[in-house]
Amino acid sequence: MTPHEFLHYTPATNCGECGYPACLAFAVAVTRGGISPKLCPYVKTDDLPEDLVSQQESEGLESVDHAQQERDMALVAHLKSKVEHLDFLKLGPLLGAQCTGDTLSFFYLGRPVELGRKTVTLGGEQLIDPRDQILLYNYVASGGGGKPDGTWVGMESLPNSISKVRTLATYCELRLARRFRGRAEQLAALCRRIGGFPGPDDQSADVGMIISVLPHVPQYLLFWDEEPEDAFDARVKILFDHHVMD
Repeated sequence: MTPHEFLHYTPATNCGECGYPACLAFAVAVTRGGISPKLCPYVKTDDLPEDLVSQQESEGLESVDHAQQERDMALVAHLKSKVEHLDFLKLGPLLGAQCTGDTLSFFYLGRPVELGRKTVTLGGEQLIDPRDQILLYNYVASGGGGKPDGTWVGMESLPNSISKVRTLATYCELRLARRFRGRAEQLAALCRRIGGFPGPDDQSADVGMIISVLPHVPQYLLFWDEEPEDAFDARVKILFDHHVMD
């Protein structure tokens, strides 16, 4: 059963008594996250398929995984509700996207996206991972903002970014530096495969590639290769356009 099919069994009033912000979010949690439909006091369980009625929350580590997936899917449902009534035709130019009917077309890390009000495909395939859906629907729900103009800043220059700077360094910059030390050309080639192109000539890095994660969300990857004779280890710095918060 899909979330929209289960939605017909709910009152669709978004009362919040089940603990979810909207009936659609609850429907996603039930059909995708294994949450019991009995959490909604208004759902008539006698009318539901037996497999849904018997669903109960799991325990231990599995419940932690389910809980995270439930939160992710609930956020996807919330974001879809935010874009449901937006004017895609007006939004297209603000997001660097093309609008065809009820679908926005744009690129995500070099791969074509077709985003509708209910579904989204990536490279022609249905997008399942809720984390990618959150990113893409949030991009559309933002409504667009200042367009990138080539003024680059580090994450430490952005508001409320203290913890994020450490996360970016640990899971991105340090890993890339270790993986590609002595392999600068391979890093540049991989960047080109996802739509990257060289940045300005006035930077000193061995590799400087601008990658359009989304049409108006570019990132500037700078890589300095190791120099053992000078005790200089490989280093990576990721920069963002100063309009990124828009």
